[in-house]
Amino acid sequence: MSSETYSVKGMHCASCASIIQKKLSKIEGIKEVNVNLATETAKLQFEGNGLPPEALNEIINKYGYSLELEEPPAAFSAAVSDSTKKREEKESELHNQLRKVQLALPVALVVFLLMMWDIGSMFLHAIPHLPISMELLNILFMLLSTWMVFHTGKPFLHGIVMFVRSGAASMDTLIGIGTVTAYLYSAIITLIPAVKSFLHAPDSTYFDVTIVVIGFVLLGKYLEARSKMKTGEAIEKLINLQAKSALVLRGGIEIDIPVEQVRRGEIVIVKPGEKLPVDGIINEGYSTLDESMVTGESVPVDKKSGDSVVGGTINKQGSFTFTASHVGADTLLARIIRMVEDAQGSKAPIQNIADKIAGVFVPVVLVLAALTFIIWLTVGSSLLGFSVALSYGIMGMVGILVIACPCALGLATPTAIIVGIGKGAEYGILIRNAESLEKLSSIDTVVFDKTGTITTGNPQVSDTISLDKERSITSLLQMAATIENRSEHPLAQAIVEAAKNQQLPLGVITDFRALEGIGVSARIGNTPVMIRKPLESEKTMPELKKLQEEGKTVVLIEEDGTCRGLIALSDTVKEQAREAVAALHRKGLKVIMLTGDNLLAANYMARQVGIDEVMAEVLPQEKAEKIKELQREGRKVVMAGDGINDAPALAQADVGIAMATGTDVAIESAGITLLKGDINKVAQAITLSRATMRVIHQNLFWAFIYNIIGIPLAAGALFPLWGIFLNPVFSGLAMAGSSVSVVSNSLRLKGRRL
Repeated sequence: MSSETYSVKGMHCASCASIIQKKLSKIEGIKEVNVNLATETAKLQFEGNGLPPEALNEIINKYGYSLELEEPPAAFSAAVSDSTKKREEKESELHNQLRKVQLALPVALVVFLLMMWDIGSMFLHAIPHLPISMELLNILFMLLSTWMVFHTGKPFLHGIVMFVRSGAASMDTLIGIGTVTAYLYSAIITLIPAVKSFLHAPDSTYFDVTIVVIGFVLLGKYLEARSKMKTGEAIEKLINLQAKSALVLRGGIEIDIPVEQVRRGEIVIVKPGEKLPVDGIINEGYSTLDESMVTGESVPVDKKSGDSVVGGTINKQGSFTFTASHVGADTLLARIIRMVEDAQGSKAPIQNIADKIAGVFVPVVLVLAALTFIIWLTVGSSLLGFSVALSYGIMGMVGILVIACPCALGLATPTAIIVGIGKGAEYGILIRNAESLEKLSSIDTVVFDKTGTITTGNPQVSDTISLDKERSITSLLQMAATIENRSEHPLAQAIVEAAKNQQLPLGVITDFRALEGIGVSARIGNTPVMIRKPLESEKTMPELKKLQEEGKTVVLIEEDGTCRGLIALSDTVKEQAREAVAALHRKGLKVIMLTGDNLLAANYMARQVGIDEVMAEVLPQEKAEKIKELQREGRKVVMAGDGINDAPALAQADVGIAMATGTDVAIESAGITLLKGDINKVAQAITLSRATMRVIHQNLFWAFIYNIIGIPLAAGALFPLWGIFLNPVFSGLAMAGSSVSVVSNSLRLKGRRL
């Protein structure tokens, strides 16, 4: 099984996307098709090794569309060039559209004003009649509409041709049939008076309607295309963060090379004010970095030898060298861009509703338009006479074809998804797909892993207690660190680190032994010393009992067979944990801690940060089952974790959230990744999800309401009651307004604070 992403050429509306999706889905060997109108891409999943673009284009070229394979760039820097090329193509296409609008719109506006003047003079005596004869005006309008239909309106004529040849109808087909019908009727009764007499047709022609509708539709298309370009700005901003060159040390000489030539393991030199070209580990120097592009936080971060650094971040001050660990497409920035691109091209489940409607929308509209014309000719003729009914029938048919644009419906979901996912990336919230973003909006329970999520995952010495009046706390810590310095256990390293922080010198030991499940022992001079776990009989010791009730891990220091003191260690709570839990509570969510740690330790941590419920002493393989239990209770669950043992639970949850400071396995299992492991971003991600879904629902509402109200008005539903009839000119305005309003509403997310 394989998948490929293609750029789609010639796709302008939701019905276009529906046609392409249907035709490609029927090709043998294609398992799944995802056509995205907003990104103008098609993602195909093949059962085997895939098909060449030529074979696919052979099917869809006859419908007026074509596919171009989007090859992943060999080097990440090529993505910058590729992005620039795409941007230039879009700008060129937009410029061509603008030229058409600049030619057509002034004509349309002048004709529109003349129409309004003529209508106004009929109803208001204060407005004089047009200072030009209607016969002369009609000839002028015929010449202008001929130019408008056959020159400016070529795409709409192509839509008719495509419909006749293949039966596939798009928005262009609707506009084309409507304007050409109005034009041909008007031209025939103007040029052939005998036909006009035979039909008893009124003097009214619809050249003005043809001109204004085409002008307004072209304006709407231009505004829509310009708005769509703004939705993809997040990707462009991310790509432009990449440095173009790097200063590396080769053979003892500093060499400035293109960033794609940096090799893993090379020494990279960074000077003040420069962007870091790749990811790596500092080996010499000290500096402050602006990591806002990764974390979304504006406060610079201090970095020293041994700290990791990320390509694309900015060195604020100081010079340093680092060893390149991830280069090219493996850097964090490149991975972020791939994840955001994939997510923006994915579909939320709610979009399936719009897709299904868009798929049948155009054929239904064509039928409605035909029925409207027939009803006016039959029922209308008996009440108003044939000539008047014919006039209204043409107006109703044209009005329906013009107003019933499915573009707003097709853009309602993907534009909001693109902007929302881009906004998340700016805040360090990487969303894998649109489905995760949608599901996140409806969750009611947040489950946190403890270690590495609520806590830092780095145990530290919290207490040192002497049980011997002749022994100071300092001497006990020094003794323990002297022995533990030979151990690789995380708790041992925490004790050694505590001694180093107090600048305590470590002594010399002999006869070191690691006692599995117990501790370590050695001799300091001739005295045997053991650092061990408490025995069952010692757990009633008041000092020990108090520390363990606080959830701390305690080791005993035994010298020459006598317990001299205790050292307590505890995992430290992340600074932002309490604030993060409080933010989730304000959203009405239940917060649960899921951990393999003992119940006392878990409860102590939970009390510190205000967590509602604790599930402790859970084995790694049992974590996913605990999530299932919550789901069986009817809960919508988010699981946030960072370890390999969290991966099954992350996959089982309705939405999995991984800390980017955790393992790759956890990140791959999650729907959302939080850069820098900041759990405050869990609440921000939920805020973003809810805001995005709210915009999608608003978009769908307006997309539907335009058509629900507009189509009956255009058909003349209010004419029998109040004599109100919607002129096709206003149908054109409403159609353009629907698409622009949907895209503009989605763009509001860009200014949303999380």
